[in-house]
Amino acid sequence: MDKKVERIRELVDKLNEAAKAYYQENREIMSNYEYDKLYDELEALEKETGIVLSNSPTIKVGYELLSSLPKEAHEQPMLSLDKTKDISALIQWLGDKKGILSWKLDGLTIVLTYSGGELVKAVTRGNGEVGEVVTNNARVFKNLPLKTSYNGNFVLRGEAVIRYSDFERINREIGDADAKYKNPRNLCSGSVRQLNNRITAERNVYFFAFQIVRIDDPEIIRFRSRQLNWLKSQGFDVVDFREVDASNLEQTVNWFSEQVVSNDFPADGLVLAYDDVEYGRSLGTTAKFPRDSIAFKWQDEVMETRLVKIEWSASRTGLINPIAVFEPVELEGTTVKRASVHNISVMESLELGIGDTIGVYKANMIIPQIAYNVTKSGNIEIPETCPVCSGKTSIRQENGVKFLYCVNSECPAKRIKSLVHFVSRDAMGIDGFSEATVEKFVERGFIKDYADIFRLERFKDAIVEMEGFGEKSYNNLMNSINRARRTNAVRLLYSMGIPGIGLSNAKRICSYFNHDWNMIENATYDQLINIQGIGEVMAREYTAFFENENNRRRIRDLFTEIELEKENVSDKSQIFKDITFVITGSVYHFKNRAELKNVIEERGGKVTDSVTSNTNFLINNDINSTSTKNKKAKELGVPIITEEQFLRWINEGIIPGG
Repeated sequence: MDKKVERIRELVDKLNEAAKAYYQENREIMSNYEYDKLYDELEALEKETGIVLSNSPTIKVGYELLSSLPKEAHEQPMLSLDKTKDISALIQWLGDKKGILSWKLDGLTIVLTYSGGELVKAVTRGNGEVGEVVTNNARVFKNLPLKTSYNGNFVLRGEAVIRYSDFERINREIGDADAKYKNPRNLCSGSVRQLNNRITAERNVYFFAFQIVRIDDPEIIRFRSRQLNWLKSQGFDVVDFREVDASNLEQTVNWFSEQVVSNDFPADGLVLAYDDVEYGRSLGTTAKFPRDSIAFKWQDEVMETRLVKIEWSASRTGLINPIAVFEPVELEGTTVKRASVHNISVMESLELGIGDTIGVYKANMIIPQIAYNVTKSGNIEIPETCPVCSGKTSIRQENGVKFLYCVNSECPAKRIKSLVHFVSRDAMGIDGFSEATVEKFVERGFIKDYADIFRLERFKDAIVEMEGFGEKSYNNLMNSINRARRTNAVRLLYSMGIPGIGLSNAKRICSYFNHDWNMIENATYDQLINIQGIGEVMAREYTAFFENENNRRRIRDLFTEIELEKENVSDKSQIFKDITFVITGSVYHFKNRAELKNVIEERGGKVTDSVTSNTNFLINNDINSTSTKNKKAKELGVPIITEEQFLRWINEGIIPGG
């Protein structure tokens, strides 16, 4: 019994760690196959022993929210679905009832509220009880009706998804391999939860309705089939569904199985629900699952093959990723011979060795993964030298996961990836450069460093003669390069590829130093940690980058080819410089707190979460509130102001305390 309890604890920890990595941190530390296998083992052990730990994933629904979006409780908790991979179990579950079989789309579940025929609210699933308000973003979903012919009130659920074709397009546009998205679900989650809905709109998010939660007319929701057909009549795209009973259920499952391979929308299974809503509701729920519906996941087609080798792929940050190469196998209608192993920890957990017999499958019938290792010889040696430059490697642990890095700052792989990042859209924005093009130019000696990109006219004749090029392509490339000669400090700083300095942090740093490149380049550690969003690690990486004489030389050389546009930074626009705000309570003149925060930061201010002695102003429309932050502000003598006072400062260009 003790061993079984210990195994339960081990499984709970492993599964929770994997789920947190996937859902909160957009990274994978185990395959879907392995997760499902361990989950099933945990469920069986819990049933056998009668022991269920409080943090078990079999009873938990979702995870804590980590974003700054406003939160809101659901009027009805959103539970997970029980699942099966057995069609006969599915038939038995349905019994003599009629059901609705539909896709289980792999995206982000959204709850929409309509009032008077207009969309008034959109909330993510969140942890099942509390979600994030994303109304502004839902308004730019590609296919969502903002108005309906029905003028009553209703609430519905559906799935926000991004098509495989759009996922691939977006990844193609990202020059930096490290920045590419892992899968459509993670891309969708990040797109829907943006603070700027322009980004959401650019990502082509689609919404498919699958259930009405509440409506003024009870007849509409009596049957699920009626719900879906009614939603169609109101302009909604609904999840593709079929009406089934015991006689045609298996045939219908097989039909969906044939469609999933060519489906442009990601799906990780099917959902079977009783058509009769009242009957389903009468069955009640378990602690985690509703009893009116069940998920079906396909038995993954697993083929055994032999591991031939591990390839090691280097990135601009020095990260070296293991890729398994195996004897080709046919899976879901295509030939597969490679699969990402993600990191050293995953490779070690599989105990991979050359010549091992491994099971390979396609996650969601799309992405090749290693399911298991039969032989487990574990004979793969982690390279001590980089496969590209032969420089030394080191293993680093990040959040308990092992990664391999090349420590040579002059590694050609880093150089190529760094150059690809440099020309990418949000950096210098030079069109016409793919990673393959950069590689060719580097191989031929046309480009050695950033500045060389602006000197490519020296190699015109050779470039025009290259395969895939010509006079027209060359001219287009040069026009794009010349347009990039005039740029700004934000683009330039972001293009440097300093660890942790993404576009938003580049904007904050440039704003803090009034877009003065000399100040940006010579920023000190103490200055940087005073900037919102810049932590100690980032500050150290930043200063180390600019203290490197080679980096300084490269930038000086670059400035012989480019010119920074002068930013019009007036005293008025920077009226909140060196002023720290805390925001609490409801806001009325801004869409949300995030928008208010952006206004402050654009004008040089800083926003923190807690009231301290360093806080200059607390913004709260309820000045007389007895909230913790109000009490703390009064205790420390921090002025409490309303939005109206804040807006007066902006409109009149008043510098607080000036």
